[in-house]
Amino acid sequence: MAKRRSTAGVAEALPLLEYARAARTGTARPQPHERAGERAPPEADTPARGTTPDAHTPSPGTTPGAHDPSPGTTPEVPPDPPPAGVDGHRARMRTRLLTAGPEALNAQDLLEMLLFLALPRRDTKPIARTLLARFGGFGAVIAAPVPELLAIEGMGEAGAAALKTVQAAALALLRGKVLDQPLLTSWDRLLDYLRAALAHARVEQTRVLFLDSRNRLVADEVQGQGTINRATVFPREVARRALELHATAVILVHNHPSGDPTPSGDDVIMTRAVRAALDALGIVLHDHLVVGATQITSFRRDGLL
Repeated sequence: MAKRRSTAGVAEALPLLEYARAARTGTARPQPHERAGERAPPEADTPARGTTPDAHTPSPGTTPGAHDPSPGTTPEVPPDPPPAGVDGHRARMRTRLLTAGPEALNAQDLLEMLLFLALPRRDTKPIARTLLARFGGFGAVIAAPVPELLAIEGMGEAGAAALKTVQAAALALLRGKVLDQPLLTSWDRLLDYLRAALAHARVEQTRVLFLDSRNRLVADEVQGQGTINRATVFPREVARRALELHATAVILVHNHPSGDPTPSGDDVIMTRAVRAALDALGIVLHDHLVVGATQITSFRRDGLL
């Protein structure tokens, strides 16, 4: 029995001796824990010490291909696409405008096109419809006060600015037709300009058109702006400004926000006072025009001057 235990001890010590000999010579030998006929368990697929895992290998619990934003940054959210069918509708409207001209578009079409240039991600048809229902017509919409435009759902500053840009462009176009032109021979153009400038104004405004010796427009200035039914004008200020501009004639203009261009008693009194102040300086008062919603009254034509 002692001999058998001695033999077994030698057998168990042999692998250790083999491992020590391999370490000295650098040759591969079985590991000390291996038994005859056994294989070492496979090593886990882990990165070597000091290395970084493959960047293309997703972390546990993540979706392959997902983009992880850098710490402290907000992921970029793509804008919502326009509602289905909107792009096709806009393309058809553009084609109609370019091929058939502006007469092919009604007031709602025009507003839609203006607004979708300013609001490309919105369906502008309901906004245009609401604007017309609220203000009554295309001219009234673009002349509406900015706070009232902003109160319309979906408009925003971009939409309001687009409408006001069109109003400014229309006035510039009409003003250009009367500048440096003899107004007494371009009367219809002058009336068109005054309608565009004043017919939709919400408060009463008095303007003075100063003319040179050839009756060309030198300046168009607001001399008084008041409430819905009154604007104060000082005859001496009108006369002083005429002298500063070397004007030889003047046309008074004011609007009635009520829409009725019939002159009031105060209108007649104010006109006579301005005429007296100008007569003293040899400056002619050609006319006083009252702008209503659809008509313009002329003091000279009606025998009031």
